[in-house]
Amino acid sequence: MTRRYWNINLEEMMEAGVHLGHGTKKWNPKMRPYIFARRKGIHITNLIRTARFLSETCDLVFDAASRGKQFLIVGTNNKAAASVAWAAIKARCHYVNKKWLGGMLTNWSTTETRLHRFRDLRIEQKTGRLNRLPKRDAAVLKRQLSRLQTYLGGIKYMTELPDIVIIVDQHKDYTALRECITLGIPTICLIDTNCDPDLADLSIPANDDAISSIRLILNKLVFAICEGRSSYIRRLIIR
Repeated sequence: MTRRYWNINLEEMMEAGVHLGHGTKKWNPKMRPYIFARRKGIHITNLIRTARFLSETCDLVFDAASRGKQFLIVGTNNKAAASVAWAAIKARCHYVNKKWLGGMLTNWSTTETRLHRFRDLRIEQKTGRLNRLPKRDAAVLKRQLSRLQTYLGGIKYMTELPDIVIIVDQHKDYTALRECITLGIPTICLIDTNCDPDLADLSIPANDDAISSIRLILNKLVFAICEGRSSYIRRLIIR
């Protein structure tokens, strides 16, 4: 895997609060190698290590995207939801940013059934068929469509399990992480000072609470994915 330059700046990360961890009483001892110091009762993440891991992760997602691999970005924390949707749409990735439905990946056949139903209802709505139904029936189907849009809207075009899953908040989306581990799907996780760095295949030590920190990390990953996709498309055209 070729190493590339991703313009990862320590000062920029400090301004975004990437280095700010949790209180010293709420920490996972496994995070010790990634902690630089304690300041005013909170742990400070070692940004040099963060920069190295982020750069290596950008190399990996670039390589994966350049081979046509599919990504799923998961971040159901309210603070992360908008950034996750923006990042996924920009990089043409699938995403879940409202609620992780248990078994979304491990029970893929059920998820596929829900997605087929979702697509059918969207077609019925676009063609106006829902409006031609009795009001009560139409109201029931519209509520169902709204619910499916909320929880499955970000994966409506997903036809198979993703190749790589990026998880913004390890604690909030632990169920998603466990499903990926069960299925052997490679994972990339932001890990704050209260996380377990051993659970993900690739971990990026960073503040997973601050919007600015989440956005910065996602921006770097999205840029790498977009560059990889462009490389993939150019190769297809040449062929």
